[in-house]
Amino acid sequence: MIEGKPMRKRWLLSPAKVHPGSLGAKGGKRLFASLFHLGQGRCTQAGSSLLEMIITLAILAILTSAALPLARTAARSRQEAELRRALREIRFAIDRYKEFNDQTGGQRIPAELRTQSGYPKNLEVLYEGFVPVGNVDNRKIFFLRRLPIDPMTGKADWQIRTSQDDPDLALSLGDDVFDVRSRSTAIALDGTRYDEW
Repeated sequence: MIEGKPMRKRWLLSPAKVHPGSLGAKGGKRLFASLFHLGQGRCTQAGSSLLEMIITLAILAILTSAALPLARTAARSRQEAELRRALREIRFAIDRYKEFNDQTGGQRIPAELRTQSGYPKNLEVLYEGFVPVGNVDNRKIFFLRRLPIDPMTGKADWQIRTSQDDPDLALSLGDDVFDVRSRSTAIALDGTRYDEW
């Protein structure tokens, strides 16, 4: 009851339970028209959902194809940074060995490891170490903890340059280690070859 007026009863009719004849001619037409529009709306929504999904997948495919070259470039850039660090580490160890040789006049280097130039005889000397001549405690000295791996080849197999080599020659002719380079002939991001670094 609202202000003394009786409330109207509102019947909720389910379309499945309503017979068109019970609503009259106009009522039946309205019911079927509303059901038709309801079904049509569902088809439109399904069609738009499929279209939206196709557009989304196309955009994702474009973004993925654009991101792949960037990912490859980033990975190559990290490898190049590792190569520069490895070369710097080995070259620094070679320089420290040469400095030790020059400071002691080569007299503290074991005879079997000595070279005329004062550079190490091989790379193994740097990380295997040796006992300097005159050390009473037989303690070794080392110039490298380990030989770094070339990230471009995946091996610790470096191209050796000696103090007697012509920079343009590919083969090592001397009996010492003056410098090292990568054995990879691939082209770097800056256009140079890795074996020229």
